[in-house]
Amino acid sequence: MYPAVFLDRDGVLIENREDYVREWSQVLVYPKTYLSLLRIQTAGYKIVVVTNQSAVGRGLISIQTAEYINVKLIETIRENGAHVDRVYMCPHQPDEGCDCRKPKPGMILQAVRELDLDLSRSWMIGDAWSDLLAGQSAGARGLIMVKTGRGLDQSRNSKPENLQGYSLVDDLEKAVDTLLADQGRNR
Repeated sequence: MYPAVFLDRDGVLIENREDYVREWSQVLVYPKTYLSLLRIQTAGYKIVVVTNQSAVGRGLISIQTAEYINVKLIETIRENGAHVDRVYMCPHQPDEGCDCRKPKPGMILQAVRELDLDLSRSWMIGDAWSDLLAGQSAGARGLIMVKTGRGLDQSRNSKPENLQGYSLVDDLEKAVDTLLADQGRNR
């Protein structure tokens, strides 16, 4: 079984847009994304993107466009020296009651089954309480909220009562510093 780092897409790897990322030309990759992913990969973690994309369910973009954006992002990451093992996407609206939309852990649990992952050595990095709740519900070892994307605003709001411990850091680079420091202490 492999340890993994589960990452939200918008607000963690790429800039978040209030009106949704609707086409590839709107994708702005954060400057430290590629090196951060390479550090995760080099440390022996599988890299799994888990992303809610309700713009599909809302009819703002097609499922094909959403999938194209994900594929193009993975190709761009590969072209810049890093790797993503898999992307899981929830295309549903918040009120559809699916099992895959974060804060539910459906996408994470699917990845665990399909990629033979060990949640007790895995981390969730996101920019929203829903990301951390999904990681906690799945049983991830560590939870990290980045201040990029919606993270700073989310961190100023009340933490959900059922959310246990988590780290709040500036960006993905600092999140990787946190999980690698933990990995070093627990060898």
